[in-house]
Amino acid sequence: MRGMLVVDFSRYLPGAFASRELLELGARVVCVEPPGGDPLRSSAPAWDAALRAGKESLELDLKHDPAPALELMAEADVVLESFRPGVASRLGIGPEHVPEDTVYCSITGFGPGGRHEQRAGHDLNYLGWAGALWDTAPGLPPVQVADLAAGALGAVTKILAALLERQRTGKGAHVVVSMTHGSHRLVAHRLGGDAVPRMLTGGLACYRIYETSDGRHLTVAALEHVFFRRLTELLGRPDLAERQFDADQETLAAELAAIFAVRPLAEWLELFDGEDVCVGPVASIAEAATELG
Repeated sequence: MRGMLVVDFSRYLPGAFASRELLELGARVVCVEPPGGDPLRSSAPAWDAALRAGKESLELDLKHDPAPALELMAEADVVLESFRPGVASRLGIGPEHVPEDTVYCSITGFGPGGRHEQRAGHDLNYLGWAGALWDTAPGLPPVQVADLAAGALGAVTKILAALLERQRTGKGAHVVVSMTHGSHRLVAHRLGGDAVPRMLTGGLACYRIYETSDGRHLTVAALEHVFFRRLTELLGRPDLAERQFDADQETLAAELAAIFAVRPLAEWLELFDGEDVCVGPVASIAEAATELG
């Protein structure tokens, strides 16, 4: 995308994350923000700073003076917005206001036309409507899947596909992302049922998080029998290997929990280092940044 211009009218996480991804692909990104900046700047300033780094900003009251925005849009390869359907057009920055070769992307909660079209919501609401929280509620998801995966990365995928099509036809497109429908797509493969009830959401002892003696946690994802068998050998309990898929998963999980509780995280990681056991730490965000460089 080097040399391309992205004009970002979005608010909060989904659009900001999407345009950050486009920036990293080489685009120039200009954020058109309301007076005072994106609301994220006051509610989560560190997040805003991280997502805005490297972008240009233009504060503009679109209701009173959309002209500078229209000038930018006339030169844009991509326009990104996250208003409810119809709002951008009423502000004079809708898909009908861009050149024919511009890719215009709308990130929405529910998409256009359905009964939820104008419904207000945030990530948690969209995930709830999508069926993505069914196994784990009332627990909260650890990352904003609707905002960042279904919304932001879904938008990036559609934008890149539209830009490729533009190379062939010379024409842009209006692509619409529904964070709710996109989130449902992430779980829709389960509509026919799970091999094991809640297989990856707590139903199996070999796919869980266990506490260590120092209050830290290990991720265990030894789904394949060869991995689980090697894990039980290293734990000194090879007899547990044949119980991997027993009907009574809670008893097996309790035995594993008791074993993991006797050593600190670092000792377990040292034991498993270099072994094919599918075990790792629950790292802090800071630890992960250091580890991943």
